Amino acid sequence: MTTMTRYIEPKSATNVFNRLVAGLTRLGVSVWGSRVLAVRGRKSGEWRTTPVNLLTIDGVRYLVAPRGETQWVRNLRVAGAGELRLGRRVETFTPTELADADKPAILRAYLKRWKFEVGVFFDGIDHTATDDQLLAIAPGYPVFRV
Repeated sequence: MTTMTRYIEPKSATNVFNRLVAGLTRLGVSVWGSRVLAVRGRKSGEWRTTPVNLLTIDGVRYLVAPRGETQWVRNLRVAGAGELRLGRRVETFTPTELADADKPAILRAYLKRWKFEVGVFFDGIDHTATDDQLLAIAPGYPVFRV
């Protein structure tokens, strides 16, 4: 049995938006919780960066991959560590990937906060979805506690 991996490649308009957010974040301006994620490439070993939305719930922080099995997700799994950058502030972290059963509350909070930005990647699912609906889509959305 073959399992399809969910991945939505960024479009050029998204790349422009990502560059803008990343530029502001590098200057130390967080856009709705944005950080620049830096992680070593799993093949090259070189640092790779991308803007991410850092979600905090009850003092615990999470990274959600709304596009699925992205390059940063694959790199983070192999590297086992990353950095969150905001301006000159650099924070090293060791991620813990959540099991699908633990994702519904995180996905709900993520959608509630950033639906305007990432809702298109959730195929009509939003923060009002039931736990069962969120559990059904959970395998396609990697979530890391950082």
